[in-house]
Amino acid sequence: MSEILFTDERVVRAISLIWSEAKLLDDKNYPEWQELFTDDGIYVVPIDPETEDFASSLNMVYDDKRMREMRVERMMQGFSPSAVAAARTVRTVSRFTVESVSDSEVTLKSAQILSAYKRNHFDTLGAELTHTIVLDEGGDRIKLKVVRLINSEEAVTASGYLL
Repeated sequence: MSEILFTDERVVRAISLIWSEAKLLDDKNYPEWQELFTDDGIYVVPIDPETEDFASSLNMVYDDKRMREMRVERMMQGFSPSAVAAARTVRTVSRFTVESVSDSEVTLKSAQILSAYKRNHFDTLGAELTHTIVLDEGGDRIKLKVVRLINSEEAVTASGYLL
């Protein structure tokens, strides 16, 4: 079934948006990244790799629109450890699987490898991503982004960039 869905124009649009998001994050274009989300969109990085109840779980990040705006402001001000000498990143998002498709929404899972370089040190983070994309003629948007780091239950050194 998944093979057929990859020819579906709605799925192609959702994958294109996810790849565009990755490029914006690598370019540190955080204001434009924020615009990719719906007004009620959530960006979450849970600690528990199995949880689906993000609002009641402990998370590294659980951002609604207001919190994303505050996080982006900190990333761009230069006064926080995450903004001073921010890491350079390159991420690859691949291995897409289609969870659901309708005329208004697509949910995809994928794998992300993020390489970060800061102060003569490389870090590599792997994650399972889930994106729910709202399809709209005025522009597709992210309703939910879940980043399940493969080492989420350990100390994570993801300072200086968004996942």
